[in-house]
Amino acid sequence: MLVSKKNRIIVYSYLFKEGTIVVKKDVEADKHSDQLLVRNLEVMKLLQSFSSRGFVTETFNWQYYYYTLTDEGIKYLREYLGLPEDIVPATLKKTVNVTAKPSYRKTGDDDKRKSFGGERRGDRDSYRKKEVV
Repeated sequence: MLVSKKNRIIVYSYLFKEGTIVVKKDVEADKHSDQLLVRNLEVMKLLQSFSSRGFVTETFNWQYYYYTLTDEGIKYLREYLGLPEDIVPATLKKTVNVTAKPSYRKTGDDDKRKSFGGERRGDRDSYRKKEVV
């Protein structure tokens, strides 16, 4: 299928940026999505071609195709789009989750809390040791 170079670059750029793409099996759709204003049939055929060349992995489930870039596909798209080596797809970016560790205030009661029951243990022991008269 002939796809214009403009549409090809739009789809390839989106695929490289995200690293994955989901395509509904609907050849009649006028556009793929709000992000890709390209006919769905063109997107399907471009990715079918990528799949046959080993540039993406294809999974089909419930009338949707799920495509994920392979290392060969990343190399090809970098070459085709003229991108530098330091730009990587979103699926390969490492996310850094910075969570604040809870701060525990140190008080003078720390020694009491280390043993189970704290000071109360002494009270219980003395109660139990009472002699019954």
